[in-house]
Amino acid sequence: MTHAPILETRQLVWPDESACESFAQALAARPALRDAYVELHGPLGAGKTTFVRHLLRALGVSGRIKSPTYAVVEPYERPGLAISHFDFYRFDDAREWEDAGFRDLFAAPGLKLAEWPEKAAAVLPVPDLRLFIEVADDDQRLVRADACTPRGVELFT
Repeated sequence: MTHAPILETRQLVWPDESACESFAQALAARPALRDAYVELHGPLGAGKTTFVRHLLRALGVSGRIKSPTYAVVEPYERPGLAISHFDFYRFDDAREWEDAGFRDLFAAPGLKLAEWPEKAAAVLPVPDLRLFIEVADDDQRLVRADACTPRGVELFT
């Protein structure tokens, strides 16, 4: 796996789900998010999908928001914004990338969110923002946010 340069890092603590929701709402308000690629890392149960749900709600997505574990990608449309939520947990063959048209999705404008990106690292572009979510002993979430591009740094401001 090639490592993107880290331009800026933030350490966060989400003491509860409302802190996760607040972070998602603040991120949704940033114009740079509209064309960003965000990677979500962490073990099962860390809160990756929960964060995505809060972010999509903050962006105005209504209806059911589910993890795309079996479909690999769930698309969402908002006026002027295409969103692709990827879950590469079951991804194990780089040929799937081409066959499924993921190259075209990543080349198109819009927000891309990827859970388990390490499973497709060989074919993914450099993320703008990388979130590492860990569960602490007291159920808080310890989050490291790495900005890997100028757009990612913009998401911090």
